[in-house]
Parts: sequence; structure tokens; C-alpha cells
Amino acid sequence: MTNYRINFTIILLLCISLNKTMALETPKHALIVKEDGYEIREYQSMIIATTRVQSDYRNATSTGFRRIANYIFGGNSTGMNIEMTAPVISNVPDADDIYDIQFVMPSEHSLEDLPQPNNGYVSIKEVNLGKTAVLRFGGWATKERASYYKDKLSGLIAIKGYKPKGVFMVAQYNSPWVLPPFRKNEIIVPIN
Repeated sequence: MTNYRINFTIILLLCISLNKTMALETPKHALIVKEDGYEIREYQSMIIATTRVQSDYRNATSTGFRRIANYIFGGNSTGMNIEMTAPVISNVPDADDIYDIQFVMPSEHSLEDLPQPNNGYVSIKEVNLGKTAVLRFGGWATKERASYYKDKLSGLIAIKGYKPKGVFMVAQYNSPWVLPPFRKNEIIVPIN
């Protein structure tokens, strides 16, 4: 075996093991039913840190991520470090190029005990997605792929008579260093 193959195999195994060992808290939900290629879930209410960015999808998600990462890594009124959770959520790309980027706060926190962000573009609030339709996909959550899977989920839920009652969101579960074959993303939309 060549050195290249050995090095590639080692890097691949490290990525897989790091992805499995870095388990982060995710939003609590109940699985209602698995439909044809997607799930219906009921989410509990959660507290999020959110920011709105007007830019192209890639730049908006990067800018939003940095703003909220700054908040959880001590850029707040008390200098508190807040544990990272997964996923990072944004709305699906649209023609207006206005994106809400969101981090779910750890469930141990309440609105009252979370510090205020130092950045005026970041806010903390409680949300309840309620009943949702969710479609999982791998690879990178690019603008094109997110739009494709949004359209796919939209068609799948229409067949069963579900109607969206909110915006379609992209949930990205992995760090940027996880290789595409091991990435987990979801399209999520609240439904009737």
C-alpha cells in the first residue's frame, strides 16, 4: 500500500471517530411517523440565539455563524462560555437573500439565565417549531442542494396532504471539517 493510501486511510478514520466522539446536544423531539423518505416530528420548545444577515447564502451563513459563535464563546454580558449544540439552522435559500441563522441553546439554560449578546445583531428568544416534516440529506448544504431538497420535501408532504406553515429551514449538524460522505443535514418545515 502506498503512503498516500495509508495517510488517506488514517485521516478518514480520524474524521469518522471525531465525528462520533463529538456528540453534541440536539433539539428534543418525538418521532411521530416515518413517511416515504422523510419523518414527521413534534419538537419541544427551545431557546435559540439568532441573527439576520442579508447577503448571498454562503456569505450569510458564514457571517451568521461567526456572530453567534462569538456570543457562545464569551462575547456576551457576563463573558460566559456556552456549550455548542447541533444543528446550526438557517432558512432555505430564497430570492431575497435574507437569512436567519440560529444556534439552539443547551436545554440546561433558560431565557433568564442566558447573558445578553454583546453584538446588537444577535438576539435570544424562545421558539416552538411544533409539528414538522424533516428530510435528511448528506454532503454539503450548498444553496443548490438545500433548494433541491426543499423542493423534494415540499413535493413529498403535498402527496400526503400536509401543508407548510412556516419557512423551510436547513439544519447542518457537523463541523466544517467533516468530510461530505459523513455529513448530516436536514430540511425542516413546520406543518399543519
